[in-house]
Amino acid sequence: MRRTTPMLSLLLLATSSAAAAAPPAEPREQPALHALASAPSEAELRNTITHLVGFGTRHTLSDTKSDSRGIGAARRWVKARFETISRECGGCIEVITPAQTFTGKRIPTPTEVMDVVAIKRGKRDPQRVIAMTGHLDSRVTDVMNIHSDAPGANDDASGVAALIEAARLLSKQDNDATLVFAALSGEEQGLYGGKVLADYAVAQGWQVEAELNNDIVGNSRGQNGVRDNTVVRVFSEGTKSNETPAQANYRRYHGGEVDSPSRNLARMMASLADQYLPDFRVRMVYRTDRYARGGDQVPFLEAGFPAVRVTEPHEDYTRQHQDLRTGTTALDRDVHYGDTIDGIDFRYLARVVALNSVTMAALSRAPAPPTGVDSEGALATDTTLRWNKVPGAAGYRVHWRDTTAPQWQYARAVGDVDQAVLKDVVIDDWYFGVSALSADGYESPVVFPGFAGSFERSPAMPASTDKP
Repeated sequence: MRRTTPMLSLLLLATSSAAAAAPPAEPREQPALHALASAPSEAELRNTITHLVGFGTRHTLSDTKSDSRGIGAARRWVKARFETISRECGGCIEVITPAQTFTGKRIPTPTEVMDVVAIKRGKRDPQRVIAMTGHLDSRVTDVMNIHSDAPGANDDASGVAALIEAARLLSKQDNDATLVFAALSGEEQGLYGGKVLADYAVAQGWQVEAELNNDIVGNSRGQNGVRDNTVVRVFSEGTKSNETPAQANYRRYHGGEVDSPSRNLARMMASLADQYLPDFRVRMVYRTDRYARGGDQVPFLEAGFPAVRVTEPHEDYTRQHQDLRTGTTALDRDVHYGDTIDGIDFRYLARVVALNSVTMAALSRAPAPPTGVDSEGALATDTTLRWNKVPGAAGYRVHWRDTTAPQWQYARAVGDVDQAVLKDVVIDDWYFGVSALSADGYESPVVFPGFAGSFERSPAMPASTDKP
């Protein structure tokens, strides 16, 4: 948790006179988020996964014409489910099906990869987007086997069920930024569905502030027998995928390796879990994904958007990418292989939904993260932070932490200003950031200074600052 009271005996905060004219906006406890944390329905999640498993296989290259089997039937069912949710909220959701045709190592002939996407437009900032994704397709041991049953209950019907339930819960609530819930195809064949949606976001001019990719989120018992239903892992990249060599040189000298927007998004999720889900916590993992593995957040990162992967803490590999069978050797006798619905812990999955829903609501009701954040203080005993104001912000908070600390340690509201001076805080010894606050106390993610921490998509660091 962040400490809201700095070391006042040592530090004084200097701000403009405008900040002193009125009490600065502060983050507030939000009863609506507490209510949302307990709202997910295990019955709804079970219903969705039961239907998706019932399509036999959802392999990307499987049947698209049948109404009862294959990826096409599954996509149409998800689309119909989104449309029902939209009717129940008076048409508040638009459902689209962006698609591209691909060939590749795992797609030998041209194949249309189609996503099913529900969009709930923001009231005040519709181009700013908070997205949640999961992949609809499934597979067995042979990634090219399109015929065998591939239930994909946990990988990744669990993620699709989570995003549909989050859409249902958030459909009747207010959001200033746009909410996107996307069931992606083509993940197992090469992350194609993530590319389809990332490309669509770029084409539409979306300002994607966060992409929460939920992949393998429904099982609380690992292959090693460890059961843990109180933790979820959130993976986040350390340095931006679209960093230029000049920006990398600047970052290596001044810091920022652990302060990408994705990393600060993960920190925010961990703080929200601490505050609103007392029986559940985020384990931040400082990697883009699990070792030598990948997910649909990667195309978003490559497009320059902040994105994280959400996944269970202890995976069971006998239930991932496996033919349905029972082991016969001395080592695996009586092991039941295959990703079947009996491996889902619906109580655990509901807590994952709660985390995602609280995060999306909090982000969509807060102002956008500040832009143009910069820090100064070389050869000085004080540190100066500057930033550009963002629409809808009633004030700002400055944050600092020890350079080896995983979370922000100190924070102070400074009012509706665009700069602050931390007296007697030497820039050499700390990392700094700035967040924006709404009038009702919702807070944006913290933004680390410079390109390394910016939530803006396009590289914008001046060439003159690219050298130490």
